[in-house]
Amino acid sequence: MSEPARSDTGVTAPKGFLASGIHCGIRRDRADLALLVSRHEASAAAVFTRNEVLAAPVVLSRAALEASGGRAQAILVNAGNANACTGEQGDRAARRSAEALAGLLDLPPDRVLVASTGVIGQQLPVERLIDGLPRAVAALSVEGGADAAEAILTTDTHRKESVRRVEAPGGSYTIGGMVKGSGMIHPDLATTLAFVTTDAVLPAVVLSAILRRAADRSFNRLTVDGDTSTNDMIGLLANGAAGVAASADGFERALTELLVELARAVARDGEGATRLITVQVTGAAGEPEALAVARTIAGSLLVKTAVHGADANWGRIAAAAGRAGVALRPAAMTVKMNGLTVLSPGFLSDYSEAEASRRLGLDEVVLEVDLGAGDGEATTWTCDLTRGYIDINANYRT
Repeated sequence: MSEPARSDTGVTAPKGFLASGIHCGIRRDRADLALLVSRHEASAAAVFTRNEVLAAPVVLSRAALEASGGRAQAILVNAGNANACTGEQGDRAARRSAEALAGLLDLPPDRVLVASTGVIGQQLPVERLIDGLPRAVAALSVEGGADAAEAILTTDTHRKESVRRVEAPGGSYTIGGMVKGSGMIHPDLATTLAFVTTDAVLPAVVLSAILRRAADRSFNRLTVDGDTSTNDMIGLLANGAAGVAASADGFERALTELLVELARAVARDGEGATRLITVQVTGAAGEPEALAVARTIAGSLLVKTAVHGADANWGRIAAAAGRAGVALRPAAMTVKMNGLTVLSPGFLSDYSEAEASRRLGLDEVVLEVDLGAGDGEATTWTCDLTRGYIDINANYRT
């Protein structure tokens, strides 16, 4: 049978992947069940949240990867309910959903990974989910990637997808991804929920190491509100359908680019956000020091609100850098806002407030901080903090 025409975006862009997104009744009137399936068993890897309060699907999926030796063929995702802090009943619900899908697809249950997103502390209406599975399986198609990306959203304003096509010595292969995330975002090892597919040939042990490094350079440099979720997961499937053995270095570069694009999309779509903020720190003693400063600046509520107000208050940036736990020479620091120097070494500050405000009013704001202490550099991403964030989260369950 010939391969159907490929999707141009998302998780069904690589060969041999199908997806669907349907409404099964967990949410009132929005799609809430996504399914991603490889035509053939795939090498699989994932990274999960380090939050000590783990959602049931995180526990189950981690155990499935261990039991299968890094093999999987399907990923099942529900929105509208996190199935976190739900005790033994939640564990049974996660297990039943995986077993039900495995039965429909004629797979061992440990070849199914599950993920959930939504309100914490409410029992998952697993009967509705299971009742919807036959429809989700029937809807699987190469065009279904967009539906799946839509079905996993919570407070997101739009779906987020990305694709990379890579030329390799033995031919070409494709990497596709989708992510959801808008609030409760401060990844520690993993992310909100992100799923990546590739038709390259890669063994699971290599895939796992690559994914961890790529996550460290993308989602682990992202923050919206400083809260790390109970459900965070990046899942990666490599089914080898392209017949091309990818080099580890080449695949890691392409995967990192894709994950950075998705991470930036999450920051841009942060709850209530009006601006994407990129924090670039240079001149640190080393990369760890640069990253510590960049993360502290990106996580500063005072910096985020100043950007929202288009207020060039560079003192907030300097103060954040100073509490990052890194030895600094404060008088050596330079700060730029969208290319405009607002602080020069020696604490010299001579700039146009009107021009600074104009630049801070753009859709993307780049804050550059040179510490004047070495060659270390790092970049992080965040968004401005607005009244919209408060409105969304003050009324999240109502």
